Amino acid sequence: MFIQTEITPNPNSLKFLPGKVVSNQGSFEINKKEDTTNELLRNLLSINGVEGIFLGKDFISINKNDEVSWNDIKHIVISLINDFYSNGKEFVIDNNLNENNQNLNEIEKNIIKILDEKIRPAVAKDGGDIKFVEFNDGIVKVQLQGSCSGCPSSTMTLKQGVQNLLTHYLPEVKRVEAI
Repeated sequence: MFIQTEITPNPNSLKFLPGKVVSNQGSFEINKKEDTTNELLRNLLSINGVEGIFLGKDFISINKNDEVSWNDIKHIVISLINDFYSNGKEFVIDNNLNENNQNLNEIEKNIIKILDEKIRPAVAKDGGDIKFVEFNDGIVKVQLQGSCSGCPSSTMTLKQGVQNLLTHYLPEVKRVEAI
């Protein structure tokens, strides 16, 4: 199995592409190995310097701290991912982790639709995700995940990309903030 890597705009995040489905039920982010029983995620979070993992449909983004070099840990991550899939596993995450959007009003549903169709694919290319949190008094609150969390260019992406797009399509939206 050949695992490709891609750099992201965040120098402390690297995207790993195993060429297989990683999560068949939405994105997932985890920062503490105590919060999961998944063997691969626990092993990855045990690597010195790894601070978080973000799973997309077909990629795994690893966030590390400044003290560790990618040259020191990249081969360990690749080896753990290879071992996981070579043991016959098909998915890292195989259950529905998506939030329930049934109790949202029409504007909130439209915000989520725009995020899903126009913004999420671009953010996923950089190894991250964007989640709708709430809409109140013209302010949309979102959560940036994966490579986008803590990325130096995330503020610009949020204001010039997400905010401009949402205010263009939905006049009710005045501002976008990350939590």
